[in-house]
This record gives sequence, structure tokens and C-alpha cells, in this order.
Amino acid sequence: MIDSISIHASQDAIEWGLTHGMVLKNTPYSATHTAFSFTPTSISRERYAHLTASVNLLGKLVHFASENHAFLHQAISPITSGDPFFNALLLMHKQIHDSPSSAKRLPLLLMRSDFMDDTTDGPRLIEFNGIAAGMGPFGQKVHQLHKYLQLQSAQAYSKWGRLDAELVDNPAIERLSLGIATAAQKIKSEFDDAGPAVFLMVVQADEDNVFDQHLLEHALQAKGIRTVRRTFRQLHGKLSTGVNDRLILEDVGAIDTIYLRAGYQYCDYQAHDLISKVCCDALMQTRIFIEKHRVAVNATVSQQLATSKRVQMLLSSMTPKELTAFGLSVDEAMVVSELLGEMVPITEKSATWIKQRPTDEWVLKNQGEGGGHCIFGDDIHQKLLTLQPNEYQAWSLMRRLHPAPRSAPALTIRKGELLQIDDLISEIGMFTVHIDGIPATTEQGYAGYLIRSKSARATEGGVHSGMGVLDSLAFSD
Repeated sequence: MIDSISIHASQDAIEWGLTHGMVLKNTPYSATHTAFSFTPTSISRERYAHLTASVNLLGKLVHFASENHAFLHQAISPITSGDPFFNALLLMHKQIHDSPSSAKRLPLLLMRSDFMDDTTDGPRLIEFNGIAAGMGPFGQKVHQLHKYLQLQSAQAYSKWGRLDAELVDNPAIERLSLGIATAAQKIKSEFDDAGPAVFLMVVQADEDNVFDQHLLEHALQAKGIRTVRRTFRQLHGKLSTGVNDRLILEDVGAIDTIYLRAGYQYCDYQAHDLISKVCCDALMQTRIFIEKHRVAVNATVSQQLATSKRVQMLLSSMTPKELTAFGLSVDEAMVVSELLGEMVPITEKSATWIKQRPTDEWVLKNQGEGGGHCIFGDDIHQKLLTLQPNEYQAWSLMRRLHPAPRSAPALTIRKGELLQIDDLISEIGMFTVHIDGIPATTEQGYAGYLIRSKSARATEGGVHSGMGVLDSLAFSD
């Protein structure tokens, strides 16, 4: 039951979130707090240590896969007839790498690997996020909020969680910004131009999830880095080539690092003031232009392709020996193989096959990023019946994971409303940073975590696009 003490403490928590930038934009002049849990979810020290020690191998795997251009072409080509956007991405990839020396960018891989801790099999990968891999700053902020509540609202906190549980530190802002700063300074050191290093964030127009981005920018500014925000449309016609392939932005100067928080859907490349038939191509050419210059980039088109569901499915079906083709030792490949969840391709027999399976055993996925791209239960069979043969390769089935819900009811807060959830489950996102395949943090590339929790009955768990809430971790032992 939600008592008056919990209500009072939750109001304090809401104000803490508003004060510390844990908010989403409503209008150009207003914002609301992000949805969050009142107390953290539990994880064993052994599970946490295993994930943090092994997640860097996924970053290593994706880097080597992204730089294996023949593999990417072979992997992505079969889905291009059924997925126009990935057809466009592959064409971009070909233009960027049309000669061995054409892609001069420095690959900066800021990746979030999302897991669920299955009750039977343990942690298994849900998906890679290599482009717009955000909300790391929010992950740190909700950890700090839980630490605040543990101290300030002990009576309410103990009702919904263990007051004596040790919270798991989450230095996501510091480590992500350190990785970006390291890449920026690496590029800066190659040139003799004056002034601070410059970081460019490519963003979506009129985006509401800007405060998470600003938290990262503030950390970079504290390190002496100038930060700039632009959409692809605002970059169009404003970029030029300096000495030694330096990337120059009009009215700003030389750019050292670029972080794409846009570019994972067609609408990011649309410009209604350009001729409709060429607008997407024009803005995609802007992205191609960037990669042909000496600048650190996350995500490169190669990284975006390598973190696709299609490549994830292919990697998950490989043996450890086959995975060693992507920079892993046999022992490392065995660790990675255990983390990759089971995925199978779609064929003309899939509709009949899935009809004979339990409805909660599989999830149907396309290549889309963000929420709204997964199909569950009886809807899977109906969707499979509508697919044309040329669309099969653009979809895949992933074995559905079933994490154990919290053992006690949880309190969540969304838009000022308190809700008790009796079956809260969590998705664990682990951040890693690699610069040209080399880990860029002191913990072998590990850079903090993001926990998103939801009711086990909800299918979409995104904080921004679904029914999820921000959460953090506490050790259960």
C-alpha cells in the first residue's frame, strides 16, 4: 500500500530529479521528470562482476566486425530488398569505403549492450546499441537519487527496498565523457590549430530527450572541450575540408569528435525545404562527407551496420571458433558465445513452426532501433503470415528471456503519479568505450550502466518510448 510517508518522499524525489536534470522536455519552455523507481533492483556481486568483466569483449567483437567490410556487405545485402533504410545504409557504406584510404575517420565506439537476466540461462544479450546509445547520464543520476533517498527518506525507502543494501556505483557520465575527451584530444594532437578541442553532437530536430545529452555535454565542458549541437539539416552545406583532411564546420572551426544521437531512421535525413526526391540523399551525403575526414566518429555507418539485429543474429549462430575471426581469442569467444541470446532467421516455414510453439517462447524483431519494433505472443504468427519472401531476411526470431521479478512490490513514479508494481523486471544496459578497438577506460572499456525496469506484463520497456522507468542496482549479498 502506498502510504503518506511514501507520497511525501516521492514528491521530494521528483523535485530532486527536476533539480538535477533528470527530465524530458515537454515544450520549448517546460519539462517533466523522467519515470523512475523509488528503490534499486538487486543483483548478485557475482553476476555484476561477470557482466562488467565480459561486456568489453562485445565492444571488441563489434569493432572488428564493423571494420570487416566484406563481412558487413555479405551480412547486410540479403536484407536490402526488404528494408529500404538498410539498403540506403549499405549504399552509404560503399561510398565511404570506395577505396582503401577513403574513410579517414577514427572509429569511436560508444556502445550500450542490453541484457536480461534469464531465470534459467542467466544474463543474455537483447541487443547492441551503437548509434544513439544514450541515457548513460540518466543512469548515473537515478543511482544518485537512490543514494539520496536512502539517506534522506530511510523510513519510506525501507518499505520498498533494503535500507542496508550496498548501492552499485555508476560513473557513466565521467567515463563516457572521458572516452569522448580522449578521442577528441587524440585528433586534436594530430593538428597544430589553436583553441580547445571541439565536440559535435548530431541531434534530432525538436527532440524531447535533450537533458540526458546536456548532462554529457556539461561533463565535456568541464574538461575544457567546446560542445556544439546540430541536426543533419543544419550541417548540410556547412562542412568543408581543411588541411590534411581536417573537418571544418562553418562559424565553428575544426571538429575533433562527432557523436551521432540521430541517423538511425529515415526521418533524421528528411528536410522538407529541400526537394523531396533528394532530401534524404543530400543529408546522407553529409554523413558520408564526415567519415571521409580525420575526425573521431560514433557511430560510423560500419558500426551502425555491425550493431544491427541482422549481424547480431549471424554472430549468435557462430561457434566460438568462428567468432575468433573478429579479434577474439578462443577463451574470449567462449565468453561472448554464452552472452549472445539465441536467434533464428525467418523462412517460408516460420509461420507454421511458430504456431506450434508456446506463445511466450519467442520475440519477432525487425531491424528498427528504439521502441515499437518487437512483436510478441499470438501477434507473431499473424505478422509472419503477412511477410513477403523478400522481407524474410529483414526479420528474425529471438528466444524470449524471462527474468525473475522483484520479490517484493516496487514503487514507481511517472508524471507525478505513484504506482505499485508487483512484478517489476529489469533490463541491464552496460556501456563500453573503445577507440579504434582499444578500451578507453581503466576498467577495460566498461563505462557504467543503465537499468530500465517495467512490469513483466508490459512489452515495451523504454523509459522514453515505452512503459519503463529509470532504475539502478544494489547488491543482493
